[in-house]
Amino acid sequence: MKTNTADLVNASRVPKLIADTLHNAGVEINGPNPHDIQILDERLFNAVLSQGSLGLGEAYMNGWWHAEQLDELMYRLMRSNADEHTKAWTKMQWLMLALREKVINLQAPTRAFQVGEHHYDTGNDLFEAMLDPLMIYSCGYWEKATNLEEAQLHKLDMICRKLQLKPGEKLLDIGCGWGGLAWYAATHFDVQVLGITVSAQQQAYARARCKGLFVDIELIDYRDLKGQFDKVVSVGMFEHVGLKNYPDYFDAVHRLMNPQGLFLLHTIGGFNKTEATDPWIDKYIFPNGKIPSPGEITEHIDGKLVLEDWHNFGGDYDKTLMAWYANFKQAWPKLESAYDERFGRMWTYYLNTCAAYFRSRKGMLWQLVFSRQERETTYRSIRPS
Repeated sequence: MKTNTADLVNASRVPKLIADTLHNAGVEINGPNPHDIQILDERLFNAVLSQGSLGLGEAYMNGWWHAEQLDELMYRLMRSNADEHTKAWTKMQWLMLALREKVINLQAPTRAFQVGEHHYDTGNDLFEAMLDPLMIYSCGYWEKATNLEEAQLHKLDMICRKLQLKPGEKLLDIGCGWGGLAWYAATHFDVQVLGITVSAQQQAYARARCKGLFVDIELIDYRDLKGQFDKVVSVGMFEHVGLKNYPDYFDAVHRLMNPQGLFLLHTIGGFNKTEATDPWIDKYIFPNGKIPSPGEITEHIDGKLVLEDWHNFGGDYDKTLMAWYANFKQAWPKLESAYDERFGRMWTYYLNTCAAYFRSRKGMLWQLVFSRQERETTYRSIRPS
């Protein structure tokens, strides 16, 4: 998007609090650099001062401001802790969000399918255009990868080897997405897979992908599962579980996994136990989400599971998100007939802001391997050689 300088709001009209925050982040108002903010509508100021990050994101969706290199602008704001200033302006809003998470079970069984309907059922055409051929909607592993498809295949192979999958074993995939991991494990490691999802569109797509394999894909909440499995995996789903449900989640894993089994948890993580979900992300992208902290995980596995391995490669999510954005941007001319301009700006803001979140090390990406206490074999950590 090229901005006509005649359309820009004069920098002198920017409130001092906003101007100082941008200056401290190394961002110039209407400046010449790709990461500089171009302000097109003064309504931006009230939106940010009254609603913080929610107002900033909605103002972008409304076309009130622009940056040629949005990911770098958001990275600079996050690196300078501008979000902390934003929370100070809208302290009551953040307190209400944090209180909501403590008082209400936002991920109760009656709400379990909301995120599937809101986000994952957006449209398979969108995700097909954005993701790799296996439709893996989680962080890739980029140590030796040169493109998105390789990064996702390397990640899938690493997961299966960390789980020590053996032919004939039964694998439970909690939050199976479009069936990419289920297909990969069944075809490359000769295992039987049960994948579960809360998205009807994902279920239909995954069933078609895995037709003819020993793979079942069910539309079911993890709390309703029965049976026992040799190995359990959950990739990019734990962020939707919610703090109030961690006991039920880890109880379910313990109950469903056989005593000699392994469980791999692949999740975004953060370091602030009390931090509420960003209000813009909560409203427009992932309703009812919760990013776990290390302590919130470890305190809820006490007496249930043994932590065998903890692997952090959060920087790889920055690369993954920017690869998704490149695909989305390239495909947008074909997608825009099905999605309006405001949606396009929303999705652009989502992908670039999340890339900045990981680039600034506000967010991490963890793979944790757990066992039951009864396991008799020593676990050896696996990293690609």
